[in-house]
Amino acid sequence: MKEYKSEEEFLKDYDSSIFEKLSMTTDILLVSVSSISQGNYRKTSKKMMSILLVKRDSYPYKDKWCLPGGFLDPKTEDLEQCAKRVLKKETNLSDIYLEQLYTFSDLKRDPRMRVVSTSFIALVDKNILTENLNPNASWFDVTLITEEKDQTTLTLDNGEEVITFSIRKTLKEKTTDRYQFTTLKNEKLAFDHPVVILSGVERLRNKINYTDIVFNMMPEYFTLGDLQQVYEVILNRKLLDPAFRRIIASKVEKTEKIKKGEGHRPSALFRYKR
Repeated sequence: MKEYKSEEEFLKDYDSSIFEKLSMTTDILLVSVSSISQGNYRKTSKKMMSILLVKRDSYPYKDKWCLPGGFLDPKTEDLEQCAKRVLKKETNLSDIYLEQLYTFSDLKRDPRMRVVSTSFIALVDKNILTENLNPNASWFDVTLITEEKDQTTLTLDNGEEVITFSIRKTLKEKTTDRYQFTTLKNEKLAFDHPVVILSGVERLRNKINYTDIVFNMMPEYFTLGDLQQVYEVILNRKLLDPAFRRIIASKVEKTEKIKKGEGHRPSALFRYKR
């Protein structure tokens, strides 16, 4: 083996072709918990979790749905820059909160080549977006989350098409609470995106317990009832009003504004205490 006198000399002589090449992508799980129409002004607005998907127009997985995603330009981008560019290109949305979720590196996750993907989770209230979505992008409401023992089933519905997939969770490492996710049923989603979606939903559930991440999908002013509904939709369970208000008391501040026009007593509006 040749002895080098300096790092510069080593790098000048270095042959990178000895390593196998792989491609890097980013996938974006865009989540919204937003109000839906109730058809009766006396009812409080109901909220539902939604996920943005795009329909592929080329192979592989032509005509199947997937998360917005694309390949990293290794010469000009870091991962977050790639995610923002891809989100704009695939959906026409920009200036949205993003944070890294996980890196997915299964050997067979892409039939074309070895592809490693770093996923991002993006949070927004879709009802306050001003941009028009690209024609092949659509919001899917998460209409059902069924959890039985080690299996979770999600049903997504955009009003024209229904997507159902099931994931098995197997405890991988007890000391760190790490799980192995395996897709059991999936016919309409491309790549390993069922696993990415469930991973993101579970990460969001965990983070709202110890961070203020949920406020990235809230408008500037909101009622405590609206905020509680968002927590309940994400956690998939009902919360006790007094307990919830104690938990979020230090996170919000009351304003002089009130919410009117829903057929009941006006409600005080709050905002995030930064």
